Amino acid sequence: MAFFNSAVMVLQTLVIALGAGLGVWGVVNLMEGYGNDNRATRSRVNA
Repeated sequence: MAFFNSAVMVLQTLVIALGAGLGVWGVVNLMEGYGNDNRATRSRVNA
C-alpha cells in the first residue's frame, strides 16, 4: 500500500506542475495579446 500512496503523490505533483505551467503559459499569451491593442503602432492599409 505504501507504493500505491507514493505513486499517487507523484501523480499529484505532476498534475499540479502541469497545471501551473499551463497557467503561466496562458497568462503570458494574454499579455502578448494586450500588446497589440495600440492603434498607433498598427500598420494602416488604405482601401
